[in-house]
Amino acid sequence: MRGDAEISTAKEAADHDLILAFGRLQGAANRLEYILGRAIEAECGISHLMYEVLLILGRAGGPGLSMRAIGREQVISTGGVTRLVDRMEAAGLVERTDDPDDRRGRLVRLTPLGEETAVRASHVHVENIKRYFLEPLPEDHHERFAEDLRILSHAARDLLPRMP
Repeated sequence: MRGDAEISTAKEAADHDLILAFGRLQGAANRLEYILGRAIEAECGISHLMYEVLLILGRAGGPGLSMRAIGREQVISTGGVTRLVDRMEAAGLVERTDDPDDRRGRLVRLTPLGEETAVRASHVHVENIKRYFLEPLPEDHHERFAEDLRILSHAARDLLPRMP
């Protein structure tokens, strides 16, 4: 890969190896998110973003998470999280409860339906990940690719400014 190629025209920029590689990563991620998200929506009746929140809450367990913590995990504004959680609560997937550590605070946690939906959607998602994310790659690349993505994700996360 020619990462040090000179860029002096728009054509050279468009053909730059690093710019092309990042564009392919972005394009693949966007297309896969669309394909896998539509499958979850069709099979389980929830958006991919709702599914991600169900996973975040499932991972947290216990009494749940604050809206701020959910927003930090998904890089969503407080208002965006509130609207999303409102829709999820209306669908019976989550509930708001008092925060035992903060008299004024509220936490969001999974309901039994939210737990069931997370499991059902995960079965759909895993099969589609295998089909669309792994099958196109040589089998001996799967583990290294997953590890490289983890490294990139954590490096990018660590560069983000902390939301108040």
